[in-house]
Amino acid sequence: MHIVVCMKQVPDSAQIRVHPVTNTIMRQGVPTIINPYDLFALEEAMRWRDKFKGALTVLTMGPPMAEDSLRKALTFGADRAVLLTDRFFAGSDTLATSFALASALEKISTEFGAPAMIFTGKQTIDGDTAQVGPGIAKRLGLNQLTYVSRIVELDQAADKIVVERRAEGGVQILSTRLPVLITMLEGVNEIRRGTLDDALRAARAKIITWNAADAGITDLTLCGLRGSPTIVKKVFAPSPRAEKAHKIPTADVPVELLAENVISEIFKRQPAVEGDLMKFSAGQ
Repeated sequence: MHIVVCMKQVPDSAQIRVHPVTNTIMRQGVPTIINPYDLFALEEAMRWRDKFKGALTVLTMGPPMAEDSLRKALTFGADRAVLLTDRFFAGSDTLATSFALASALEKISTEFGAPAMIFTGKQTIDGDTAQVGPGIAKRLGLNQLTYVSRIVELDQAADKIVVERRAEGGVQILSTRLPVLITMLEGVNEIRRGTLDDALRAARAKIITWNAADAGITDLTLCGLRGSPTIVKKVFAPSPRAEKAHKIPTADVPVELLAENVISEIFKRQPAVEGDLMKFSAGQ
């Protein structure tokens, strides 16, 4: 079984800067990390790779320095790493990014075999759109399972997968056919500590590097800023709230009436909350 994990090297969210003219994230001089959500996808992919004795490829699109994150993924236990890098990709929005990654995945299928599963994190911390994974699935014609919290069953012989997916109001149990693209939720596992052998292998591994032409991209107008219809009109920090928190006095309230008193005070200050709860309890 061949599995691919699409991951991204992102700026440390505590030190993000935005270009004052283009409104794009300035990455120069900012410490970078592997997108935290992608680590959950990577660990889940490695678990199933280990179970079925398959191969795992990690793929990222970014500047040459993104090789650092790929090498880190190799230290965790990935088998090979592919870096998609070209100046034509600069400034890509989710549409252009999904196009470039889908093209690279088609090349990976040709070079190393078609993947049965493609994993991504649910979103990235620099964009927070959660659009790239579904965009890749749409371009490649794959079934997609988003916000997956657990893979319940994977039957390679029957090309069948069953997962639990977080949804509004509860959990969905979904079943579909392979190949499939999965976006993993946070907190579903913990990334393993790589072995010494993996660390040594990662240090001397050759990172496969492709530019746009290598990935089979011929129409460069679909890449980068030219292929990105998303326009950021304004970037700003939210204004601090002027309203202060209210303290509900409880010192003189009997213990048996404490909860009732607190709830009563909340409803007094937020009458809409009481109405919403009444509707919810009535099933409206």
